[in-house]
Amino acid sequence: MRFFLAILLCAAAWAQQFDLLITSGRVVDGSGNPWFAADIGIKNGRIAEIGRLSGRTAARTIRADNLTVMPGFVDMMGANSQPLLEDRASAESKLRQGITTMLAGEGGSVAPSERWPRFVPYFAELEKKGIPLNVIHNVGAAQIRRMVIGVENRAPTEAELNRMRQLVEEAMTDGAVGLSTALIYPPGTYATTGELVEMAKVAGKFGGIYLTHMRNESHAVLDAIQESMLIGERAGVPVHVFHLKAAGQENWPRMQQAVNLIQDARNRGFDVTADIYPYIRNGLGLSALIHPRHFGKGAAPFLKTLGDPNVRAALRKEIEETSDWENWYRHVGRDWNNILVASVGRGLNKSFEGKSLAEIAKLWSKDEWTTFFDLVAAESVSVNPKSMNEEQKHLALRTYWVSLCTDAAPVAIDKATGAHPRAFGSFPRVLAKYVRDEKIVPLEEAVRKMSALGANRLGLHDRGRIAPGLWADLAIVDMARVQDKASFTQPLAFPEGIPYVIVNGVVAIDDNKFSPQNGGRVLRRGRTE
Repeated sequence: MRFFLAILLCAAAWAQQFDLLITSGRVVDGSGNPWFAADIGIKNGRIAEIGRLSGRTAARTIRADNLTVMPGFVDMMGANSQPLLEDRASAESKLRQGITTMLAGEGGSVAPSERWPRFVPYFAELEKKGIPLNVIHNVGAAQIRRMVIGVENRAPTEAELNRMRQLVEEAMTDGAVGLSTALIYPPGTYATTGELVEMAKVAGKFGGIYLTHMRNESHAVLDAIQESMLIGERAGVPVHVFHLKAAGQENWPRMQQAVNLIQDARNRGFDVTADIYPYIRNGLGLSALIHPRHFGKGAAPFLKTLGDPNVRAALRKEIEETSDWENWYRHVGRDWNNILVASVGRGLNKSFEGKSLAEIAKLWSKDEWTTFFDLVAAESVSVNPKSMNEEQKHLALRTYWVSLCTDAAPVAIDKATGAHPRAFGSFPRVLAKYVRDEKIVPLEEAVRKMSALGANRLGLHDRGRIAPGLWADLAIVDMARVQDKASFTQPLAFPEGIPYVIVNGVVAIDDNKFSPQNGGRVLRRGRTE
């Protein structure tokens, strides 16, 4: 009797040909080709079949009538994966956008650090805990500099440079995808071109790439692009530019020049790409409005000097009159109304979040410059300057080598103290605003930019498209309803219109609900998982 029961159970399992079957959807496969109607069968985490699959059986079926099935989106700058370790709920900010894979690490990275000297133990901890979406990591040049040199503005000794090379090699051995930089923030800004070339060479030995928040994104953006490509060419590695922009109204025409410069490099055979986020306000720490040279001995010693009126007067004069650096005050037209506070640290009034510095000055009954310096001295204040225009977003979205990012870490919505709306709305915003409503870019091209383009850049050639044999990372979207809901005054809001998100065959957003299942994986450069 038991023998026959076992046979029946095996037959039943065999009869369920798929773990998950998605039926009657419009498939946009990520290649840029036109959508087509098809069913998708998923088995063991991968796409098993695509076509007319009526009559086939599955453990679960999702009907996608009037919905569009897309590859899961790739966030080309997800900042930091550590929130996933600290609070699983932070993944929801990514997943509800349709993001199934995020790249972590800019100037900083979780390793090497005192807690995690290498990526191996960190990856093991992530995998042991379980994660709801895929993550892949860069090693941050600023983090390496911090571990070897500290926060000082000086060149490394030869011994220190050798140690920095060794740390890059260890990170690449552990599976990092490349070396990344953030060259407007101390201590990353203190790195010379030659220093970065030496570290990028090591990444190149492992098939890695060089990814950069460039040294300038405004008046000297063209020089910064040239430096980025010079690093790549000397190191023998491809280059990717994070969140390409031309900040500051007087610099907006430079966006077309930036695109032309990168296109010319591609035309002569150099592999360089970029990404953007779909907002005209950027996000940074308020202290970035002060010249980075003042932080050459570290932030703490400098911030202590802000109690001196003479120091404040000298800094104000420098900010108002000089432009030989990334001067964000000039970029917003010297208007404190154009700088919104995104989040404040301990000891400051949370009601300041979403208000401009000009509004906060009135609430404090202080002048605007006093308010600025007081907020900088209080530390941990992040802001959203209005520094870009819609035309450069349109240009980027129409440029075939530009992918998409959030430029934001995962955020647990019920514990957040503030955020840029891009943390919750970047990818749905593209689909709603720039595809459906304004028709700036066709749906199929937008999806390619949000999926296959980024996956290819990161060497994830078994993801980013819908095809048999590839991992089943999928977003099922209602194009009539999809909408970003996060704004600069109310940034903590999930988007609408993406009822299902699937990660490695596991349903992560299930009928608009955050699933308790963990389908995500730590992805490593050059390896299929």
